[in-house]
Amino acid sequence: MAGLYFHIPFCKRVCAYCDFYKSVDLRRMDPLLESMHRELDARREYLGSEPVRTRYFGGGTPSLCAPEAVTGLLDHAATLFDCTAAEETTLEANPDDLTPAYLAALRRAGVNRLSVGIQSFDDACLKLMNRRHNAAQAVEAVRSAQREGYENITVDLIFGVPGFGDDTLRRSLDSALALGVQHISAYHLTVEPGTAFGRRAARGQFAPVDEATSETEYALVHETLTGAGFEHYEVSNFALPGFRARHNAAYWHGVKYLGIGPAAHSFDGRERHWNVASVTEYIGGTPAEAETLTDRDRFNEYVMTRLRTAEGIDLREAERLFGKERAARVLRDAEPWLKSRTLVLAAGRMAVPPARMLVSDAVIETFFETEPDTATK
Repeated sequence: MAGLYFHIPFCKRVCAYCDFYKSVDLRRMDPLLESMHRELDARREYLGSEPVRTRYFGGGTPSLCAPEAVTGLLDHAATLFDCTAAEETTLEANPDDLTPAYLAALRRAGVNRLSVGIQSFDDACLKLMNRRHNAAQAVEAVRSAQREGYENITVDLIFGVPGFGDDTLRRSLDSALALGVQHISAYHLTVEPGTAFGRRAARGQFAPVDEATSETEYALVHETLTGAGFEHYEVSNFALPGFRARHNAAYWHGVKYLGIGPAAHSFDGRERHWNVASVTEYIGGTPAEAETLTDRDRFNEYVMTRLRTAEGIDLREAERLFGKERAARVLRDAEPWLKSRTLVLAAGRMAVPPARMLVSDAVIETFFETEPDTATK
């Protein structure tokens, strides 16, 4: 099985925290879409004979696309790839774009999962982040989607926002749960250079929350959502049973995927490809760059992605993929983490308990190989 990703980089407004590639020049939407269709044709052989299981429109703000454009890309892809087994077609959306008419048109296009970028149900927090909706619009967007028949909805929330923890975060979590959505992604705010928050931080006008606050808020998110029956299956992702994000899970498990659009990435099992992060250059035909992954690269990515999930590393699989020597070294390097219970080992799997996944990056770094490959299969 494989995945298809369509990157729509346009936004009406730039959020204060966002460091993804984006453009606010919506006048270039049509030429961009034409270029995406050309790229589909040019890369029709990329997935080989792999049937497409998931399709995903990310951004940017894909909900700025007309439904006809979404339909056009999906229909075109279906002439090039085997999409008959596609189970999940997701579109990321801003709440204020989700009118009843738009929602109905997306359903007809084949979209069966919505990812709604709410971030907070607190109006003051939304204003700080420079979001273009308010809490009431967020609630109405989800309710409208449910009335239109969507039964697989995820909402994004951001925690770790200075001045908006504790009661504010709890109210946002409660509001998300009250909507009856099937999936919630909760991301810790990262203050990146080049963002509005990053520029304010450089001037001493904005400071990230401290480590203790991060841990407290992460625990609140974990306890609230798991207490409501959600499975904490990846660092930032929570799902009701049967509603894990299948497209994103494919990234974490090394499945092939093709990314279409500026700044989109692709992976064919051995090579990683990425398009230029520029609408102008992408429309102009700048070719994708490529990197062939070494055995060490593949091992490092395997460790990084698996230890961000509740399943963790299957030691038998690691031995099959990377050899006995590497698998044995993983166990040796894990000893301090196992003793502190930051890692747990059970039934041949080694994982970070979901309640402690906030520290998964520190654990992952323990296993990274930085020297030339020394282990062989």
